[in-house]
Amino acid sequence: MRPVRAPDFLQSTQASYDAIAEAYAAEHPDSLAGRPLERALLTAFVELVRAAGAAGAAGRPPVADIGSGPGYVTARLHDAGLPVFGVDASPRMVALARRAHPELRFHVGSMTALDLPEETLGGIVALYSIIHVPDDHLPSVFAGFRRVLLPGAPVLLGFQSGAEDGHQRLTERYGQEIALDYYWRTPDTVAGHLAEAGLELHARVLREPGPGEKLPRAFLLARRPVPREV
Repeated sequence: MRPVRAPDFLQSTQASYDAIAEAYAAEHPDSLAGRPLERALLTAFVELVRAAGAAGAAGRPPVADIGSGPGYVTARLHDAGLPVFGVDASPRMVALARRAHPELRFHVGSMTALDLPEETLGGIVALYSIIHVPDDHLPSVFAGFRRVLLPGAPVLLGFQSGAEDGHQRLTERYGQEIALDYYWRTPDTVAGHLAEAGLELHARVLREPGPGEKLPRAFLLARRPVPREV
């Protein structure tokens, strides 16, 4: 069988983060340390996982931190008592996460093709990782999330937002030549894609830009529905 070629945007995202991984990890060893709202939303996610019964079920289904970067979100979920692993498209970023958190599992992978069986995850966190996914790939990404989630399991998304959807390509960062696309979207746009994928919206939060930020930050909590009893 001929191997499936990764989409062009995924290849450029991987190469770009490989190039800037060390500088990025040095600047962002734990970006949640100074962001109380994000930490509170992560705590809410943990409680939703527990309320769904996934984390306490037999075999303790894990939670996936998708786009895990240096691994600080994965580490916080672990410290909260959840079985968790990180997934990132950048092999160099995964290597740095493993070095910073040797007790945790990190894998090279992509949200566009999750190599997981159906209904195996107790939850998914994707903070500032769907921002690199083009609009035409977002529906299949969310359909993939639904496929691997257990019924009732939650999803927490974080992304740059604005009054309307937009796009920008960066060609340089940390002194490195890159080709990294950023997409910002309104909460309604992302909520619409979630609904089309069969994921129920639970809550939405919009935060104004903080120091050094140009765009608002949006957060959506959703879940895979629990089948109704007949």
